[in-house]
Amino acid sequence: MQSDSVKMFIGKVLVFCVLLVALSEAITLNKPFRGHFTYYNGPAKGACGEYLDASRDMAVAVSREWFTRQNPNNDPICNYCVRVDYKGKSIKLPINNMCGGCPKNHMDLTFPAFKALEDPVVGDAHGATFTFVNC
Repeated sequence: MQSDSVKMFIGKVLVFCVLLVALSEAITLNKPFRGHFTYYNGPAKGACGEYLDASRDMAVAVSREWFTRQNPNNDPICNYCVRVDYKGKSIKLPINNMCGGCPKNHMDLTFPAFKALEDPVVGDAHGATFTFVNC
């Protein structure tokens, strides 16, 4: 009986370790990477479960590939921010939404966040540096 309990305990520890490694690989804080960004508009409930008005609020939607949970409302990524460095400007934005069609190096900023970095006429701004950071 005790050996079964020990095996069960070891099994649970192994599952926990695998999950911990999977989550830790989802994002790495303070490790910059290059990419591009677009913008979106309008009011809606973001994938992280909070309401936002993308025409007024400063926030970022990240690729579905960065999310690690089936229910995005509970995803750890929702507790972080993205620092966007572009053409000598830098802003830090809370992650509160998912960009379903974006690859990992494409961030979808709310309209005012985009406008703080680039003229909206550009539409798709290339040459940005993104860094996941604590908010």
